[in-house]
Amino acid sequence: MTDVTATGTPNDDLRGLYRLVRGSRERVFRWLESLPPGVLTQEHPQFAYGSLRNIHAHVADCYRAWIGRRGLSHPEYGGLDPAALPDLPALRAAFRDVDGVVETAFTHFTDLDAPLEIRWREQPLTVTRRWLLMHPITHEFHHKGQMLALGRVLGHPYPPGPDTDLLLPFERP
Repeated sequence: MTDVTATGTPNDDLRGLYRLVRGSRERVFRWLESLPPGVLTQEHPQFAYGSLRNIHAHVADCYRAWIGRRGLSHPEYGGLDPAALPDLPALRAAFRDVDGVVETAFTHFTDLDAPLEIRWREQPLTVTRRWLLMHPITHEFHHKGQMLALGRVLGHPYPPGPDTDLLLPFERP
């Protein structure tokens, strides 16, 4: 079974969802751009991945590993080194790559709910293509909350105004 929306093209519903995710991500990028130099990479030992940059790099790597390496069978994806992303332009470039991986999946994934066996931690794991798309999205929102908490701890809270939740359907970032 191929997932087809009223327009007749596969995965338009997920493309629409991902558009909202990208808009939410853009708000985070704008906040990160407003921070003083050094805050992006400032380490804090009580936070997983240690810095805002490292958390965001982990999110990009999650998309690349689950969708690119495991779902699309591209072994070059995964293992993204945060140190290779020293600044926001590099982080933005990593997420442009993520957007390309996700679009490739939208183009190639059919039968979204059929079982798919992948390898995870050297073990077989049965998932679906829909799960491979949704897992990094939900993971991104989990880590976005960590980023906002770390920003507060570092003395640079996310500003009042539009929040970083999923955009409303007709909203712009």
